[in-house]
Amino acid sequence: MTVKIYVPRDTAALGLGANKVVAAIETEAAARGLDVAIVRNGSRGMHWLEPLVEVVVDGERIAYGPVKASDVPSLFDAGFVSGAAHPLCHGSTKDIPFLKQQTRLTFSRCGITDPLSLDDYRRFRGLTGLEKAVAMAPADVVKEVTDSGLRGRGGAGFPTGIKWKTVLDAAGDRKYIVCNADEGDSGTFADRMIMEGDPFVLIEGMAIAGLAAGATKGYIYTRSEYPHAIAIMSEAIEIARKAGVLGPSVLGSGRAFDMEVRTGAGAYVCGEETSLLNSLEGKRGVVRAKPPLPAHKGLFDCPTVINNVISLASVPVILDQGAAFYRDFGMGRSRGTIPIQIAGNVKHGGLYETAFGLSLGEIVDHIAGGTASGRPVKAVQVGGPLGAYFPRALFDTPFDYEAFAAKDGLIGHAGIVVFDDTADMLNQARFAMEFCAIESCGKCTPCRIGSTRGVEVADNIARGIEPEKNRELLADLCNTMKFGSLCALGGFTPYPVMSAMTHFPEDFSPAPVVQAAE
Repeated sequence: MTVKIYVPRDTAALGLGANKVVAAIETEAAARGLDVAIVRNGSRGMHWLEPLVEVVVDGERIAYGPVKASDVPSLFDAGFVSGAAHPLCHGSTKDIPFLKQQTRLTFSRCGITDPLSLDDYRRFRGLTGLEKAVAMAPADVVKEVTDSGLRGRGGAGFPTGIKWKTVLDAAGDRKYIVCNADEGDSGTFADRMIMEGDPFVLIEGMAIAGLAAGATKGYIYTRSEYPHAIAIMSEAIEIARKAGVLGPSVLGSGRAFDMEVRTGAGAYVCGEETSLLNSLEGKRGVVRAKPPLPAHKGLFDCPTVINNVISLASVPVILDQGAAFYRDFGMGRSRGTIPIQIAGNVKHGGLYETAFGLSLGEIVDHIAGGTASGRPVKAVQVGGPLGAYFPRALFDTPFDYEAFAAKDGLIGHAGIVVFDDTADMLNQARFAMEFCAIESCGKCTPCRIGSTRGVEVADNIARGIEPEKNRELLADLCNTMKFGSLCALGGFTPYPVMSAMTHFPEDFSPAPVVQAAE
């Protein structure tokens, strides 16, 4: 009898020795005369348990983790191929609290299927949304997405359906779908997990977008730092093309859509849509002035839909289950689910998909389990390196676009990074300015010069040089950058700086230097 064993080939698992674990399992099984079939799945998103090894016993998957290669002999000795008890055993994977409490719509297959098996994908309702879309008029597909309330999951939360309708209505012989997979925010990995763990859902979402907007070509723009995602995504596109999911007649509909992966050089500013377009065209990645909007004149001056990975990967379930089903999750104008990426100083780091509305405190204290160091939480940065720092006093803030904006924060790509009470928030503010100075495309003065001056001013505060005057100067710089920058890189850098100054003023008043007596 063949025993099926799942070991992820997700980047996080690989970084923690998953390939060595696979080699050890194969060696041990051969020595014991056991027949095992190893499936390289995506990650379930419980990173503190990676590599997570799952064994199928009576149709149920039993989890063991984190497994090192040196643990494998003891697993076999204990009888883990039969789901036996072991110190690394967590029982049925689906019953692990971190996983059980989630609402997985976009990530429903991630970690469950073989990422490169189209049969596996179909078995878990894959392509059902696309099958419905090919039988609908483009305007009806756009309406379904609009009615679902889906908003961009990569930044400001702009309604996805409005973008699609703008491109559909725009005049143009050629239109494009561009997927922004340039995931550069600190503490974010949802895009990578989709591309490595469920690439067909992104392919399906982009194909639906193409049919809806009248586009026949799509590009996934991703980072050179994602070699495994690039390889898996490229292979999945070839598989989809050979199966007729992509090409001149999508699912035999007579309507064309094809796509390919393009790799950037790793500039953070290329996460901004117009800078991304320049890079995609082979130009220097600098921001374009708006108007015109990319929906009117985007890639190669053609009407272009630009959506983030999670936005596009959320579309298939909307077409499959209907707009009302998706809209039923969430709160206010934030509808559906959001994959929250938990990182930093936490016990349980990983991806947690849930409906909008959980409080920040619930996420940090209960889901993440507090700090790994055991020290009190001092600050949580939400939304990447340009996100605001929230103190415990704001932990009642619900995870919702408008609720965060009301507290001078932003959800962005929904990455959260936790800091304990040893963090120096003046250093964090300086880092934000330094990051902006390094990553600025240089096109606009407020971002290019303001960030450099911000580093100098933060250093002066740290040295105790006219601290009150320099705090005022730092706030003035932030105001200029916020309202004068061409794009969100310079415009959002003030968020971490001002939130650090506002909520942690004690860190911006360093103790005066005491001169030694002569």
